[in-house]
Amino acid sequence: MSLHLDKLTPREIVAELDKYIIGQHDAKRNVAIALRNRWRRMNSTPEMQKEIIPNNILMIGATGVGKTEIARRLAKIANAPFVKVEASKFTEVGYVGRDVESMVRDLVEQAVNLVKTDKKEAVKQRAQEIVEDIILDVLIPPMYPNNTNQGQHRPSVGFAITDDADMVQTPPPISSMPDHELNERTRGRFREKLRAGELEDRKIEIDMQASSAPNIGVMGGPIDDMSMMNIQEMLGNMMPKRNKKRKVTIADARKILLEEEAAKLIDMDEVKEEAIAKAEDLGIIFIDEIDKIANSNGKGGGPDVSREGVQRDLLPIVEGSTVNTKYGPIKTDHILFVAAGAFHVSKPSDLIPELQGRFPIRVELQSLTEDDFYRILKEPRNSLTRQYHALMESEGVELTFNDDALRELAKLAFTINSDVENIGARRLQTVMSTLLNDFMYDIPDVIGANSHVLVTKELVQQRLSSLVKNRDLSQYIL
Repeated sequence: MSLHLDKLTPREIVAELDKYIIGQHDAKRNVAIALRNRWRRMNSTPEMQKEIIPNNILMIGATGVGKTEIARRLAKIANAPFVKVEASKFTEVGYVGRDVESMVRDLVEQAVNLVKTDKKEAVKQRAQEIVEDIILDVLIPPMYPNNTNQGQHRPSVGFAITDDADMVQTPPPISSMPDHELNERTRGRFREKLRAGELEDRKIEIDMQASSAPNIGVMGGPIDDMSMMNIQEMLGNMMPKRNKKRKVTIADARKILLEEEAAKLIDMDEVKEEAIAKAEDLGIIFIDEIDKIANSNGKGGGPDVSREGVQRDLLPIVEGSTVNTKYGPIKTDHILFVAAGAFHVSKPSDLIPELQGRFPIRVELQSLTEDDFYRILKEPRNSLTRQYHALMESEGVELTFNDDALRELAKLAFTINSDVENIGARRLQTVMSTLLNDFMYDIPDVIGANSHVLVTKELVQQRLSSLVKNRDLSQYIL
């Protein structure tokens, strides 16, 4: 169970979403309740855990109102296996394309990555110690008393000393010290240098595992990317592991070796079991553009055959079935499905009735108002005004917006959406780009560092007047 999720109440989840998404309170509430219900189910009695099924959600709203953004932010909040898929990418079994079961396989893959990351964090300290010893063995090969002859010439330490600070200043008593003891002292000195980060840029030669997965193609019938990757991985596991030598800096060697050593300390069978359980109990699948597989004309010809076939294929997955993955079978009974679509051409009732019944909670997202546009420019942590401010700040230029300018930008975006095509908040990107592109072009050649760009209402009207003037002609542009 995610430690993060059990501390988030529905109100806190909504407050977290409010930092990035303006409005759509109804959608946020339903998503927050569904997310909290995951934790509630896990803490109910074992008998009831099997009976409680998730209430899948269907979000309906025009493009650019925040459906996909809610999904993206939800994934970060949940800290649970989360997959976002486009319904339009799937085709009926027998047609060229991806089958719907691949979304469940993707979810398990995501769960495995999450569990592996947690396990690697747990063994990180031990792996770092092993990596430090490996790098030290390359720099100063160890010597042992039983195979060391005092009269022998001391072996090379593995690299040429180019810095006087690296040389070991041995006082007179040490000159009579046995080689293995001197070797240990030298290793201790270099261990301190490694930990202090003094040798990060020095290049060493390390042995690392070569990728044994062969690059292969399949002749004959079509095969999707995931199946191809599975075949390559299977063949790679059958082939003997090979090591290759590579010359890298100590900083890069530490990253490469840490990944390899941490993987060796993890029990993959345990990872698979935990990942399957996590995907089954906490998994969330977000199906975007579900309206694209709805049959809008009620006829069964042409591409609609495949569309309706995708809906029929989705039924058992959403209802609850067992899907075979390379990590083992997974039951989809308790996976939460959230579907979203604009439904411009089709209606939710154009979906086959059985699929409609699998999404009992319907949430209609409201179209954005002029005031919403103003808040979108001003409030979210990832607002366009903050993004452009960060871009200019990297060049040493300060960008500020008057409040009147933001109001005017919101008014223009809302007007163009009303008169041309309603593309929601994405219209703000068009408006902001048209407004600021000249400044972005002139920095840093004309507008140098330590300059200040102030955006006023008058500047907005001057720069965007042509955009508003030509909006009526846009319908004739191909």
